[in-house]
Amino acid sequence: MTDIGVEPYREITFDADGDADPAERAALTGVDATDLVLFAHGWNNTPTTARSLYRAFFAAFPPLLAGSPGVRLAYGGVTWPSIRFTDETIPDFPHATADPPAPGPGLDPATVSALKGFFPGQDAALDTIASYLREQPDSEAAFTDFGRLTRNLVTATGPAGPGGDLALENAPGVAPALLTDSAVELCRRFTAALAETGMAVRPGPPGPSFSIGGSLKHLWNGAKEVLRQTTYYEMKHRAGTVGQNGLGPLIGQLARVRPELRVHVVGHSQGARLVAFALKGLPQGARNLKSVTLLEGAFSHYVFAERLPDGLTGAGALSDAQARLDGPVVSCYSHFDTALGVIYPLASALSGDYASALPGLDRRWWAIGHDGIQAVSPCTTLTLAEALRDGVPDSGCVSVDAAAVVKSGGPPTGAHSDICHPELARVVLAAGRIVTI
Repeated sequence: MTDIGVEPYREITFDADGDADPAERAALTGVDATDLVLFAHGWNNTPTTARSLYRAFFAAFPPLLAGSPGVRLAYGGVTWPSIRFTDETIPDFPHATADPPAPGPGLDPATVSALKGFFPGQDAALDTIASYLREQPDSEAAFTDFGRLTRNLVTATGPAGPGGDLALENAPGVAPALLTDSAVELCRRFTAALAETGMAVRPGPPGPSFSIGGSLKHLWNGAKEVLRQTTYYEMKHRAGTVGQNGLGPLIGQLARVRPELRVHVVGHSQGARLVAFALKGLPQGARNLKSVTLLEGAFSHYVFAERLPDGLTGAGALSDAQARLDGPVVSCYSHFDTALGVIYPLASALSGDYASALPGLDRRWWAIGHDGIQAVSPCTTLTLAEALRDGVPDSGCVSVDAAAVVKSGGPPTGAHSDICHPELARVVLAAGRIVTI
């Protein structure tokens, strides 16, 4: 039995297709509790790192439950195949490596190993990619080959939209620019975006673009980010699959065999996408899911919209999903999250039209963890202080500005992983009506 400091605790492991470990599924259905909180990690590349997150986040719950003798809370950790580059630090719990690598365009051995596990059968391509990032050749041909190798890693080639979060009527089947645009141009844009987050990136020559004849070496900073975002594009597809085909049906099974057990799901980053897309896989008639809490969700803020604004035609991929649970969908967001405020919009832009030097200024591609749920009416918007003082509505969509606590972290991701706070644990308890605020 895994010890993360709270009991009872269970884990449920899904593969990339959403199939769950049968023994873990059976153990979860047998838990003795009135309420079960299931947490899905984001880009943690090992179960050990995910457990560190769960240990830190769940530590706040037992003191908050004091004085609620009728509540028997069980805890669950959702593990799914994802990846985190080891140069991404996470506040409040130990780093995945004893000696974190220095930031820069190169890949450390742990990240290369994780990439090979994430993309099986691509060892030779990944070794070449790593050599380009290490050697940083001043050659447009090298960037072109880097782009080719990186794009060939991707198996998720779904419709247009930020990872399939939007059902766009005016751009069916269009691949994202991340997989189609000039590699040099993409690296240039990501280099500029990294500088915007506060990363120390050597500036390039003046002008709107960098042409043959000028040095390209500094653009390898952006190349590493292109690789990172390509893996995230793959993970976003995978998170949706695991949520819809794995977690949703599992919650439905719990409704059949343990109808009295109240289930609450929490997700961080792309784990937030996973738990949100579980709503699509929740069987009709299952009413045991009592709350969905999204912490710095790395997917579109329009995902729940019935009609898209800002010149887009279509709807959010989960436009009818919030009605499937017996409780609220709560999105906690922070403007200190530069991963979602700067890098995410650039990676999510649909076309090759980069008229803006900073696509992050185009709010169409902002993430739900950057400014909360958008284009949904009604949607309650609260400060964290208001949510902690008055609680949250017991149904519908709710956005909570958590910047009062989600504010620490260095570039390029900022406060993206600064989520282990008692205040956010209180939001989860309030959303699920587990305790009274």
